[in-house]
Amino acid sequence: MKKNRVFGGVLLVSGTAIGAGMIALPVTSGSGGLVPTLILLLSCWLYMTTTAFLFLEATLWLERDVNIVTMAEHTLGWVGKIISWFLYLFLLYSLTTAYLSGCGAIFINSIQAWAGILLPQWAGPIPFLILFGLCIYLGTRPSDYINRALMLGLVLTYSVLGAKLTPKIQGNYLLHSDWKLIWPSIAIMVTSFGYHIIIPSLSYYLGYRKDLLKKTLIWGSLLPLFVYVLFEVLVLGVVPFGGLHGLVALSHSTHPEVDLISTININAGGSNIGEVLRFFVYFAILTSFLGVSLSLHDFLADGLKIEKTSKGRFFLTLITFLPPLCFALFFPNVFVSALKFGAIFVAALLGILPAVMVWSGRYKLKMENKFRVIGGKGVLVGVILISLIVIVMDVIDQI
Repeated sequence: MKKNRVFGGVLLVSGTAIGAGMIALPVTSGSGGLVPTLILLLSCWLYMTTTAFLFLEATLWLERDVNIVTMAEHTLGWVGKIISWFLYLFLLYSLTTAYLSGCGAIFINSIQAWAGILLPQWAGPIPFLILFGLCIYLGTRPSDYINRALMLGLVLTYSVLGAKLTPKIQGNYLLHSDWKLIWPSIAIMVTSFGYHIIIPSLSYYLGYRKDLLKKTLIWGSLLPLFVYVLFEVLVLGVVPFGGLHGLVALSHSTHPEVDLISTININAGGSNIGEVLRFFVYFAILTSFLGVSLSLHDFLADGLKIEKTSKGRFFLTLITFLPPLCFALFFPNVFVSALKFGAIFVAALLGILPAVMVWSGRYKLKMENKFRVIGGKGVLVGVILISLIVIVMDVIDQI
């Protein structure tokens, strides 16, 4: 049972990370070239893995079915509670908005391609809202099994995609390198490793066993890194830098989640690749959608002190999905913008806040350490400084 839950936990972590951000990675980083992209990806993985373990350290101090609001209040007082509320809501609602917008756009495009019917924009997110609303209402265990099915679909379509695109790779495309063009992609890269929000729910699911949790976080974070690297190689090796159907043109698309499919299909020269890509993008977004929605649901239950009765779960599900649905309906072209905007809150909530909570818990409150991240105060200061740099760069890019 423990091995089964660790396996499920690894898939929940990787599924939460692998999502809409993955689809946006080659769109935002492609202009910089493969080598700068891989170096920056590895750096972002190391930074986000460190902050994840800080998050875990703070989580294990409480060992209760709580979320980041209670953790921040326990270590930082009412100020920490208010800040965490603000950051968490903005982050998760930004991500959920991006997922609903992305799924909705792809669904409308799919129906038009398969049946020749152009649905209104408001109809796109509805099927996914119903499906995931039911999953989140039922709780963590059913969501775990649904996530496993989605991850299986992701792995299968990814494998087929790799087999079809590898022979199409142009070696000279991978030689392009321009460090000046890579920095705007930091926001998407950081967001793409933002699985931390699932840690409190995961800790409860794994019985607060630090050995199981460490193993789960390490393997769960390495899997997205591996997937991202291969996906970048495939896309940057098939799609040229310039031209009407190149990476530069794709980076200016209003619906990159849809245009990525047609761009790769055109450059790879095969309609079957386009269909595989369509399902791959679906699975990639849906796995992350599930993890983020589950975390938001548990966060609201903890922050609002709502009991998970039938009525309580229905109300929690409603307030989990209604705000992002409204944003997705009124602003249907916010896919990349919502992800980049969310990076500001990723760096603040998943970078600065856990470092500050651990600092307070270790050195001010003298809390008992059942698990401690190595490096002492130097690591905490480094994490805070890097987080501030990410925020400043993202703000500059948004201006």
